[in-house]
This record gives sequence, C-alpha cells and structure tokens, in this order.
Amino acid sequence: MDIHQNARLTFIRRVQLAQRVLVDQRTLNSAAAEFKVCSRTAAKWVWRFQQEGLAGLQDRSSRPHRSPRRTAQEQIEQVEQLRRQRFTGFHIAQTTGLSRATVSRILRRLGLNRIRDLEPAIPVVRYEHPAPGDLLHLDIKQLGRFSDVKVRPDGRRRGKHHCRWEYLHVAIDDHSRIAFAQVLPAFTAAAAVAFLRATVAYYAALGITIRRLLTDNGHCYRSHAFRAAVMALGLRHHFTRPYTPRTNGKAERLIQTALREWIYACSYLNSQERNAQLLPWLHHYNWHRPHGSLNCAVPISRAGLDRNNLLRLHS
Repeated sequence: MDIHQNARLTFIRRVQLAQRVLVDQRTLNSAAAEFKVCSRTAAKWVWRFQQEGLAGLQDRSSRPHRSPRRTAQEQIEQVEQLRRQRFTGFHIAQTTGLSRATVSRILRRLGLNRIRDLEPAIPVVRYEHPAPGDLLHLDIKQLGRFSDVKVRPDGRRRGKHHCRWEYLHVAIDDHSRIAFAQVLPAFTAAAAVAFLRATVAYYAALGITIRRLLTDNGHCYRSHAFRAAVMALGLRHHFTRPYTPRTNGKAERLIQTALREWIYACSYLNSQERNAQLLPWLHHYNWHRPHGSLNCAVPISRAGLDRNNLLRLHS
C-alpha cells in the first residue's frame, strides 16, 4: 500500500486506533490523543472500519467523485487528433478554444507532450556474427594530452592543462568481443592505416583472421589511403549510417568502458602515465573481465583457442 506522504497513520496504526475505540471501549478523544490525530480523523477511520472492515482502512484517491468542469471527452479526442497532425500546443489551443494550460495538461496525460513521443520507437536490432574475424568494429575517441598536473590543497588543479590532443583508436571483434587499442597522435588517414595494420597483426597472433570492417564515415576512413590498405589486406569495408552512432554500438560501448575503467578510473600525473596503463587494461579486458553480452564469460574464451594456445598466449 502506498501511504500518503502527509499521512499521520499507517495501515497498522489505523487498525489499532479502531480497536481502541471498538474493542477497548475508549472514547474518540482519548484514542485520538494517544495516536496524535484530531477527533475527526479518529472518527473517520472508526466509521470506515465499521462499514467496510479492513478494506476501509486503505488509502483512497483524493480525486473528487464529480468534476462538472472537466474537459469534455470530445475535446480531449480533438486535442489528440490535432497533436498527431503535429500541431503545437499553442496552435491546438487556438483551434479548440481551450487554454494553453488545459492543452498542456491533456497532452501530458496522453503522453504526447513531446514531439518525439509521436514517433514510434526504432526497434533495437541486435546481431552477432557467427565466427571471430567476421566483422571488426573500428572507432576513434579524442583524448586530452596533459602534463605536470598538481593539485592544490583546496582540490583545484594547477600547472599545464590540456594543451594538445591525442586519439584513442579502438577495435573490437563482433563475435568474441576481443578488443585492441592504441593511442596515436592524430586521426589522419596515415594514423588509421597504421592502426589497421597493427590491429590485423594483433588478431592474427591470436589465430583470428579479419574478413570485414565496420567504421563510421570519418574522413580518415573515407580516404584513398585507407581504402588502398583495406584492399591490400583483402578486407571488405562497410560504413555505418550517417549520424547513427548506434550502428557501431560495440565500438561505442568499448570506448565508454575504457573511459570508465581506464581513463577516468584514477588520477594520472600526465598523459604518458595514463597511456602506459592501456596495455595492462586491455589484457584485463580480454582475458579476465567478464563480459555481460557473453553471459559473463571473458572475450578470449570465444577466440576458438585450445588450452595449450591459451596458456602460450597468456602473459
């Protein structure tokens, strides 16, 4: 039972109040004083208990039984129809003759007060390729480069702050969720090509042959140099839909995890110290960290390696 926030008596206390009056033969005034309520409140709960039993001691809605000035149902339906035609609240008020406050209340009650509520929710399409290497997700995250950061006694920082940028290039296998990343000084075509070659070599060392790539429409991925590198490696390149980052959701999620568990997990004196922790964190992510989408298994368990190879590659 949801108790009103200003209620003096809970359900159990109401039962005890009624019992004091009906069973113990206490007066309403003495029972009200014991439970610290007025005599009218005590009389109300005793009368409800006599009429309806325990069910009468439950909370009731404060809504009146009659609302003679309530907006007619025909007008409510008209407001809904106009809203579904993308009318604004002000336009609906002018058309129907209702006040803007009334139109706003009706739209909130109908769940149509925001334009986005008129559009059907886009269904989430989840997929997973059947084998490691079938699809590799790539993405880039901009990171601040900092050095000589000191903390004042009051907690504020002093010294040099973010003066330049560096870029975290990430890759994650669609099937196994094995990840690879590097921090590079740029996100140019040359940097993307260098990262692609290092990524393919990393997965090859695990016995995984990459066959397809999925990237966004960044200029480094659309460049002629990157296209030539993809063709030289014998890969197929797919692009996400423009302005739709969820299409590359696995890489986006990897970046979020890296931000939470590595980049902002603790304080670093400089970006070099932060970047030095990337490889240990990647080892933990691939070999020891349980992955929710893999039913809490670690990503390396889906690489298709036997026991001997796992022991040989683990360090």
